[in-house]
Amino acid sequence: MHTLKFDWNPITGIDIVGNFKLHFYSLMWVVAFVVGWYIMKRIFTKEKISLDYLDPLFIYTVLATMIGARLGHVLFYQSELIKDDFFSIFLPFSFKNGFEFTGFQGLASHGAAIGIIIGMYLYRKKYNYKSLLWVLDRVVISVASGAVFIRIGNFINSEIIGKVTESSFGVRFIQDYYYKSQVTQLTGIKDVQKAYNAVTNNPQFAELLEQVPYRHPAQLYESFSYIFVFLILWYFYSKTSKRDQTGFLFGLFLILLWTIRFVVERVKEPQGDEYINWLGLNTGQWLSVPFILLGLYFMFVYKSKTAVK
Repeated sequence: MHTLKFDWNPITGIDIVGNFKLHFYSLMWVVAFVVGWYIMKRIFTKEKISLDYLDPLFIYTVLATMIGARLGHVLFYQSELIKDDFFSIFLPFSFKNGFEFTGFQGLASHGAAIGIIIGMYLYRKKYNYKSLLWVLDRVVISVASGAVFIRIGNFINSEIIGKVTESSFGVRFIQDYYYKSQVTQLTGIKDVQKAYNAVTNNPQFAELLEQVPYRHPAQLYESFSYIFVFLILWYFYSKTSKRDQTGFLFGLFLILLWTIRFVVERVKEPQGDEYINWLGLNTGQWLSVPFILLGLYFMFVYKSKTAVK
């Protein structure tokens, strides 16, 4: 079998001024939200819903996603921030060792999912033109498309990496393996990216590079799988009558996305310092189970299956 192994040592952004950097990961979030907006615009137009409701929906979704993802990461994976660096939870800066722009370096998809559900509830209370489940049934289509780009952003950042593998799909995440302080110390180069490049290109460090293991590109596994989640949801919405079965698309989304997450978690390295391993299942898998069960409920148990007016 032809091997697909390769080294991954990209630039992760563009230096703007001082410590501020335009991260490609952040751009992936922008792309995700913009694509989601266009998908929802198409849905609103198709169903003759006033576009006056679209921009507020976009704002609620963005805020709910980002706040939920950030708080979810802190609560599920890095609760020590509450005590050690509280303001870094809400601001893209670290204050622990001086003042440093870091961006939000911890966002959890489980928290984002909870945030979106709460956000849609609050949106529905203010804009009462359809039911909450009507909104959720359609928003999840955009969310599925956005998940594709978010995982690409994780891959660019060499984060949420997979376990060591001997398979033909292994990737050497150079920037993840070498801690910043170690690389700069070895090379004498203060700029982290230049230091990484020196490790990669300088024969003097060839032996160090060989020590970097190949790992599963778990981010790409998820991103590729989420393309099919989006296509399946779009098919059921646009080609079948299931879009009129209240809660069906929302439930289908929960089952598909979190089942993928549950499976891919088996090849991921544990995230954060506060992870669990009960009955052979890690934090991400246990957090996925309630969403899958909720999805089953809305697909097969929920009784309000009358056509949407």
